[in-house]
Amino acid sequence: MADARDDTEEGRRVADAEAGGWRRWGPFLSERQWGTVREDYSADGDAWSSFPHDHARSRAYRWGEDGIAGFCDEHQYLCLSLALWNGADPIVKERMFGLANDEGNHGEDVKEVWWYLDATPSHSYQTMLYRYPQAAFPYDDLVAENARRKGGDLPEYKIEDTGVLDGHRYFDVAVSYVKATADDILMRVSIVNRGPDAASLHVLPQLVFRNIWSWGAAGEKPAMTLVEDNSVATRHRALPPRRFRALQPAQMLFCENETNIRRLPDDAQLFQSDDGKAFKDAINDHLIGGKATALPDHGTKCAALSDHRIAAGDTLVLRYRLSPEESTPLSVEDFDAVFAQRLREADDFYACVQADISDPDARLVQRQALGSLLWSKQVYRYDVKRWLDGDPTRPPPPEARRSGRNADWTHLANTDVVLMPDKWEYPWYASWDLAFHAISAALVDPAFAKGQLLLLTREWYMHPSGQLPAYEWAFDDANPPIHAFAALRVYRMDAALTGTADRAFLERIFHKLMINFTWWVNRKDAAGRNLFQGGFLGLDNIGVFDRSKPIPGGGYIEQSDGTAWMAMYALNLMRMALELARENAVYEDVASKFFEHFLTIASAMTHVGGSEAEKGESGRGLWDDEDGFFYDALVLPDGSETTLRVRSLVGLIPLCAVEVLDADIATRHPGFAARLGWMLKHRPDLTGQVSRFTEPGQDRRLLLSLLRRSRMTALLTRMLDETEFLSPFGLRSLSKAHEETPFALDLDGARFEVRYEPGLSKSAMFGGNSNWRGPVWMPLNAMIIDALREFDRFYGDGFAIECPAGSGRMLGLPAICDEICRRLCALFLKDDEGRRPAMIRPGDASDPADIDRITFNEFFHGDTGQGLGASHQTGWTALVALLLKPDRRT
Repeated sequence: MADARDDTEEGRRVADAEAGGWRRWGPFLSERQWGTVREDYSADGDAWSSFPHDHARSRAYRWGEDGIAGFCDEHQYLCLSLALWNGADPIVKERMFGLANDEGNHGEDVKEVWWYLDATPSHSYQTMLYRYPQAAFPYDDLVAENARRKGGDLPEYKIEDTGVLDGHRYFDVAVSYVKATADDILMRVSIVNRGPDAASLHVLPQLVFRNIWSWGAAGEKPAMTLVEDNSVATRHRALPPRRFRALQPAQMLFCENETNIRRLPDDAQLFQSDDGKAFKDAINDHLIGGKATALPDHGTKCAALSDHRIAAGDTLVLRYRLSPEESTPLSVEDFDAVFAQRLREADDFYACVQADISDPDARLVQRQALGSLLWSKQVYRYDVKRWLDGDPTRPPPPEARRSGRNADWTHLANTDVVLMPDKWEYPWYASWDLAFHAISAALVDPAFAKGQLLLLTREWYMHPSGQLPAYEWAFDDANPPIHAFAALRVYRMDAALTGTADRAFLERIFHKLMINFTWWVNRKDAAGRNLFQGGFLGLDNIGVFDRSKPIPGGGYIEQSDGTAWMAMYALNLMRMALELARENAVYEDVASKFFEHFLTIASAMTHVGGSEAEKGESGRGLWDDEDGFFYDALVLPDGSETTLRVRSLVGLIPLCAVEVLDADIATRHPGFAARLGWMLKHRPDLTGQVSRFTEPGQDRRLLLSLLRRSRMTALLTRMLDETEFLSPFGLRSLSKAHEETPFALDLDGARFEVRYEPGLSKSAMFGGNSNWRGPVWMPLNAMIIDALREFDRFYGDGFAIECPAGSGRMLGLPAICDEICRRLCALFLKDDEGRRPAMIRPGDASDPADIDRITFNEFFHGDTGQGLGASHQTGWTALVALLLKPDRRT
């Protein structure tokens, strides 16, 4: 089955991306490199204080670069981005500004306004819009007012609240890129003065060599040199010679991408002596100082400066090109023709992607979700051993690092293009985030999606023990084990698009994930009870305690979510093995092994105890019959146990551990079927705990699930109750019932409480920069929808339940999935009043056109749907692109 997009120019580029070089250049530049762990060389591990925003313009980065609307090569040797100066700011606007983790009431928080509007998978075309105030950027006001609000009930203080955007006194700066060829990059900057008066603006596209020479690396230092008016030649040992040109008059300014040790004397010992050179901030100082200081005619950083006075309502268009040295010149007409052609090709490609979506508004939202996701790629560089040891020509890092953060991850040496959760607030990968990113990316670029999933299983990521890295603040923390879930979804999406099942991909990742599964069994179930304690498991502050830290007074938590994740993992690996067994019967034995793993985990959730012999019908489980819900259990050092009756997503995650076997399983996989039969006959103590495994469902299929029908009904009754989990915009992370009756626990002389908080968190747990105590999160909503569709394969029309609970309206599982999808999509689609609930903010100083510029937030208010958290968390929120499809399948 051929995919129609293969007949489009962009589709052919995506299919030929590796061989044709279309992945060599893209939007791989971070929005923030400062304040990251990899740039932290402090003794105390305080990354935000070690490298603050105020240092970023003057201090060379060790591991990467950042910039506004950046574009670079796949190794991040040469970086192109935009800088601006309105004549009033104290510094040139080279990078996005936001608060450090301890500066406000939301944790790390960007304070700029921009939108990623469009992108193609090959990055042959993409565009974003950045909003720049015409008055001085309110740096001090944002810091001071957010500090004043810290710890209180007031919302975070954003740039829209400062008044600097009032009266539309700002520039809307659209930055667009196209590729004339795989290595020929065209950059267009279109600036509209939205204010009522003429205003001045200095525009400075910047070309920067990432600093690889100050750290003891061998080889010739790269160079940029003025070769003619408006044109700069570049030389780098790892890149062919290139030419950077402005297609209109521009003053080419140069400096070195090296630390200004005159401004930052504490760094003097780390860098070269002061020989009078123009350091990293020299262009900034030159412009802010009225151009009084001289600059050299060459360097490793360059800016193409042009000064403009833009009338109210007028648009200024500037054009730039970064191309191979031998490229023939382009006229303005030719330049614009390439842009127009690439936009047409992008439209043709997305017309195929969206062929089954008739609603223009849904098409707009889906295209921006996918475009934003593609903008969120970033070159991620971090060699932990080098970071711990220090560079050969520099003083060694503090000795405390060797027993501190990531000290056991010396194998990790990353230099890859990775889909990021958010290129400012989370400019580093997280394993479970990336799994969701890959699912969404598979809609437009399944080959890249498969590569992203394989990447984290490679030896320069995966720990020798088998653990997948969690995130750079703590690689050894535990993220939910959903890599197999994502791999199966991407495998199926790829097969549906191409007509060919990529079993080589499935086999490669399956073998690595078996190692990871073993790590979970050995490290997170140390007592051998098939009950897992995985730490916070990505859910941050959803529980009573910070589960990544010791329990106050000792003890441990038997986690409903950790155990359910592992049950799901076992079923995912079983399904992978059965898929591989289609061509190699050896995998039937492996499928049987994971089937048995699932049974023992399911039994443990039902009867918590020591050995199998000790588990009787009276054994305590994580299921509570009275409440009809799964809860965590706290086990104290004296052996006493307390059920933590917090109704949260933790208790809904067991829904996700479900797999349906077709009736012809015995014909297709006789060895596996024989093992099933043996277990049914000889281990009814285990098989009896797994749904009604002996009772065939629709089309005589068999169900593997943690939930019998009665328990599933009880769980869904709570989940579909609008006074509990079901909000107007999807499933809440915490039951709304905890608004009036919060859960409280007195332990070791302290009181711990979990209260429904539909908006920003009032808890400082995990820095306060996320909240799982009430808001709607897209990824687990999508997983639950996927699970319900699998249940429907078994139950068919034989299952119906009230939705919403108490409404009297009985719905089957497909209709329930559609209803949850409808509510989730309503976050972004225009309502009857022409508003998008996720984007409604009081006092927002916006342009009417902003209604069609979508921001994809990290999570959403549990009652109003307002977007919260990281403002460009397009990684997992991009899942809405799949939910907008008519079949609404992830």
